[in-house]
Amino acid sequence: MARAGRPPRDPARQLDRAHRILDAVAELVLRWGYDKTTIDDIAQRAGVAKGTIYLHWKTRDDIFAALLRRERVLMMTEVRDRAPGTLSELFGEFARALLRRPLLQAVLTGDSQVLGKLTRRKRTSTRWTLTEAAFDPYVAELVKCGAIREDRGEHLVTVGSIVYGFLFLRESLPDDIRPSDDRVAELVADTIERTLSTGRPTDAEAVARATLEFLDASVEVAQHKLDASLGL
Repeated sequence: MARAGRPPRDPARQLDRAHRILDAVAELVLRWGYDKTTIDDIAQRAGVAKGTIYLHWKTRDDIFAALLRRERVLMMTEVRDRAPGTLSELFGEFARALLRRPLLQAVLTGDSQVLGKLTRRKRTSTRWTLTEAAFDPYVAELVKCGAIREDRGEHLVTVGSIVYGFLFLRESLPDDIRPSDDRVAELVADTIERTLSTGRPTDAEAVARATLEFLDASVEVAQHKLDASLGL
């Protein structure tokens, strides 16, 4: 209930303000790095009072956690919108989307110039949200459809090694031989296909449906975590 003499809260305005602050954080952290980005800087860039930021978050770390959660929602929504129909297409698109998000790349590679002191703490994971809850049933459905090998439950390790292996390799290569984002995505998808595919005819519609359901569940949980961290 609103206090007497105060206008009722406007959730839409609060949400817009939270995202405006996160936009400012993203810009400043990428420009100066986490260590050099202060609450005063954020307030000035977002055009809000310093105290307003504390209405949403208690610390800089809380703000950055919310920012990363938003990045994951945007990344996975982008993947879902591209409608991958197989496991290999799914993680090819995941690699492509991740390479377009420098903040998530910085977390993945432990970039100290961007993350500063955060690299000396427990790393924030860029793993696929809801992996444990949704990935195993998704894989089980693909195995049932005959799309991928059973592989004794090691699918997550295999897929993760392929995706992150290519991403790390790309960052270590000289500019003149570094593959493009699209080429990395193609290599990831092709390698997963060669590694896990049974090579047998499958029910393509069932595989595509299972892939979409996995993405829908992942986006839903990621959005829920983001909503909980916006301080609304």
